[in-house]
Amino acid sequence: MLTKDKIIGIFCFIDDLLKTSHHYEDSRRQVSDSEVITTAVVSSLYFGGHQDKARQFMKMTGMIPFMLDKSRFNRRLHAVSELIYSLFMQIGYCFRHISCEMSYILDSFPVAVCDNIRIANCKILKGKQWHGKQTSMRRYFYGVKVPLLVTKDGIPVGFGFVPGSEHDAQALKKLPMELPAESEVFADSAYTNYEIEDQLMETDQIALKVHRKSNAKRKDSVSAAFIKEYMRKRVETTISEIKGLFLRKIHAVTFKGWLLKITLFIFAFTLNKIIL
Repeated sequence: MLTKDKIIGIFCFIDDLLKTSHHYEDSRRQVSDSEVITTAVVSSLYFGGHQDKARQFMKMTGMIPFMLDKSRFNRRLHAVSELIYSLFMQIGYCFRHISCEMSYILDSFPVAVCDNIRIANCKILKGKQWHGKQTSMRRYFYGVKVPLLVTKDGIPVGFGFVPGSEHDAQALKKLPMELPAESEVFADSAYTNYEIEDQLMETDQIALKVHRKSNAKRKDSVSAAFIKEYMRKRVETTISEIKGLFLRKIHAVTFKGWLLKITLFIFAFTLNKIIL
């Protein structure tokens, strides 16, 4: 629900994170980076990523009376795009190392940049590597896959972007785990890679618990299969809730801006979960 107290809580949380990370900005600015990021988070949570509507809302309600115009706001937001990802990683670090969370679930979801029929006219992406298949839905898409790591309570602590054609098992190598020793990571059968499983256990003491197919070389007991299936439902719910924030199409002019909007959806969802 869109409330003033919720938005103020999000702003205070972001502002505290920036101060903790010793973020510097010109004191003469009328609109701070905290206010710019908060407006972008509000757009993702309540306006389907439509940033201009969020910008107008924050100005009309008096929460940011000196709001930037549309063009300047977009430039400021793109200038802090890496900072937004850094803030997300700070939150993830707290869950992984300070609160000593030990159980995680890993899955990926596709985000299409356009309908298949419009691939030839797509200007944001070009190339066959972006053409992937969503096996569970028996459909093809043109865009990226987002590997997502969440806690057992469904709070995202890590994510990345890979081309749509890349297999989940290969994408696993690019996702920075950085988990405490003796952690458990539950994943579906698409992440089956015995070599990576053995490496994670030997080098990082992380148990990658992949759901086994009936013809897998390493079989699961009945109890282990039940636990893996139970844990996977949490990440599927989280992915559904994140995608529920999307509009039918994520509008962007550049690929970087498109990825920024996806990042904001995940960041906004995370903040909404931890700020009551």
